[in-house]
Amino acid sequence: MGKYEYIDSLRNDPTETTPVWKMCLWLAVSTSGFYDWLKRPQSATAARREALAARVRHFFTASDGTYGYRRIHADLAAEGVECSPELVRQIMRQEHLVPCQPRPFRVTTQADAEAAACMPDLVKRDFTAERPGVKFVGDITYIHTWQGFIYLATVIDCYSKKVIGWSIADHMRTELVETALRNAAVTAVIEPDAIFHCDRGSVYTSAGYRALVAGLGMPSSMGRTGVCWDNAMAESFFSALKNERVYRTVYATKERARRDVIAYIEGFYNSRRRHSALGYRRPNEVHYSYQQPALAA
Repeated sequence: MGKYEYIDSLRNDPTETTPVWKMCLWLAVSTSGFYDWLKRPQSATAARREALAARVRHFFTASDGTYGYRRIHADLAAEGVECSPELVRQIMRQEHLVPCQPRPFRVTTQADAEAAACMPDLVKRDFTAERPGVKFVGDITYIHTWQGFIYLATVIDCYSKKVIGWSIADHMRTELVETALRNAAVTAVIEPDAIFHCDRGSVYTSAGYRALVAGLGMPSSMGRTGVCWDNAMAESFFSALKNERVYRTVYATKERARRDVIAYIEGFYNSRRRHSALGYRRPNEVHYSYQQPALAA
């Protein structure tokens, strides 16, 4: 950015009170030269940057203020726009587009140490998979409303990072996680001996839930209590949900929170949100595109 462009950007910034003549003095340019520059026709480079800034603002708004420069750059590339990630970052800084920031992790798992003692960790922090349906993670989080808490249980496919099963209730009994897993089994393929990984919470170590997992032909895998990295993929989804939606919203009712969480999962996260671990592709895109070569063969 040239000196005149920099002065012009500050001049149009409502938070900047420094007069133009003083900015010109500091940057060792003449005030008359600056105003002569303003009268010149817009250059092709400036016009392209202005058009690019408009698209950056569009994608930032479409993401509800959650996208950083890398995801916006991926959206631009998918649209056929050629530019560098660094240019997108500069434009976002110039336009004061700051994505929402994550909050720190807090341990909330209530462990059943005796029941979980025999459960191995089959994942070992490797949350990748060669295809859909062979490795899954599950977890629970809570969401505050004026009417009290609601609880969300999820099942995520490690291949596509897609939330393939979820359940929302105003309790944290075993039925919550059972419903999420049953929904996953209905909506997605679970291959024989597919791994189901979770934390050592009491609902996951209950006899009923362990029987359901075994009935689906899945060996159980569990990380250590209070170690977020052992179930990092599930924690990553909850972090995205809360930072990008929940922490920015006040829920007067449980029903309002429930509708908003469902809209985030199905209307944004699975279908529209670009995932860095997927090369900035979308979970649905990755999940369903795998089926095409398999069917063709």
